[in-house]
Amino acid sequence: MTSISSALSPDETALALPYPALAHSIRAVLTDDSVSVPPRIVQPLATGGSLFVMPATDSSVAITKLITFVPDNPARGRAAIQGDVVVFDAHQGQRLRILHGPTVTARRTAAVSLLAAQLLAPQPHGRLLIVGAGVQGRSHLEAFVQGLGVRDVVVASRSASSADALVAHARQLGVQAERTDDPDAALAHCPLVVSSTSAQAIALRGLPRDDAFVCAVGAFTPHMVEWSPEVCQHIARQGRVVVDTRDADHEAGDLLQAGLDVSTFPSLGDVVNRRHPWARSTASTGPVMFKSCGWAGWDLAAARCCLSN
Repeated sequence: MTSISSALSPDETALALPYPALAHSIRAVLTDDSVSVPPRIVQPLATGGSLFVMPATDSSVAITKLITFVPDNPARGRAAIQGDVVVFDAHQGQRLRILHGPTVTARRTAAVSLLAAQLLAPQPHGRLLIVGAGVQGRSHLEAFVQGLGVRDVVVASRSASSADALVAHARQLGVQAERTDDPDAALAHCPLVVSSTSAQAIALRGLPRDDAFVCAVGAFTPHMVEWSPEVCQHIARQGRVVVDTRDADHEAGDLLQAGLDVSTFPSLGDVVNRRHPWARSTASTGPVMFKSCGWAGWDLAAARCCLSN
């Protein structure tokens, strides 16, 4: 392992974290018994934002992610997420890397969704609906194009200009893309759905297709929400719900506000390690919702992926 400590720029961080390799690294973290991730600290800030302190370690590497989340920053021309991921050698303690925190967050979140889609999506190669055209919308577009081979995308956003910009980016990637102003209606035509809004209010009330894979990433606190309670309840009854980790038991706003007992749903680790009966079955049993809230283990996976490149 290199002992050179260096800070990577956003572009350098992105180049070190290709989506397929990062998804593979995330899967490896879920099967590594040496991984230890204590509860993250979320410290409220005076102006309504939050400071996140997220450590994690394995037998070789230790990381701490230090980021701030200020949801109304984009209106002031600043990024909503700012900060760094600091990577250390777990044996000798020296600092190895400083990764650009927002880039790590964007890419590892999308790579987790990619892994979940690879494992759970009934129709993994269909049309993709992205609701929310910000940083996460862009990273999920890139991850699903690179990792699933998606070739047809529909984009919805409260901001028409943001949606149009993401449509243009998709076309630059060689993907057929269009904007929709009615994401609920678009659900009928899209077996892949990513909701990546600011999650300050319900954005989707329509029912997904029976063969749909829904990846809900915008809401990562109990008070945030993207999907209506009725839709979450429908998927829980008629299909499958999977959460990223057990931290979702008290963070998955969409599910908690729907009155669902999140602790009864399997985690992505349960699926990867085949600890759940339907993890061993490919039979379709209705729509699948993957609820992602975030975990420092994903940032550890990003550090491992970076150091291996």
